[in-house]
Amino acid sequence: MPSKPSKQLEIFGNPSPRRDYEINLECPEFTCLCPKTGQPDFAVIRIRYVPDKFCVELKSLKLYLWSYRNEGAFHEAVTNKILDDLVRVLRPRTMTVEADFYIRGGIHTVVTAAYSKKKKS
Repeated sequence: MPSKPSKQLEIFGNPSPRRDYEINLECPEFTCLCPKTGQPDFAVIRIRYVPDKFCVELKSLKLYLWSYRNEGAFHEAVTNKILDDLVRVLRPRTMTVEADFYIRGGIHTVVTAAYSKKKKS
């Protein structure tokens, strides 16, 4: 059965929750639509995070990113939405989402959004 886009992010237990280590993901085929023109915007999405109790399941991440293909979104908004959704399900120690959009209208745009869990005092 063919896969379909989905907003459902799946997670699994971190196999080494006592250790800080970084997971780097690069998604070079991200597409959304410009909300002003309806034209496609293409980007490389880079996700870097230090997991706490959970890690993101990669197929669900692929289907999640695919779900933006027909949605209108400003670069800044979609980058922050991706970060918010991942933080909501993973609750990582730290996370950075970088959206490196291809040149459009002679302008190259890179948007970076970051999250860091607050330490308990």
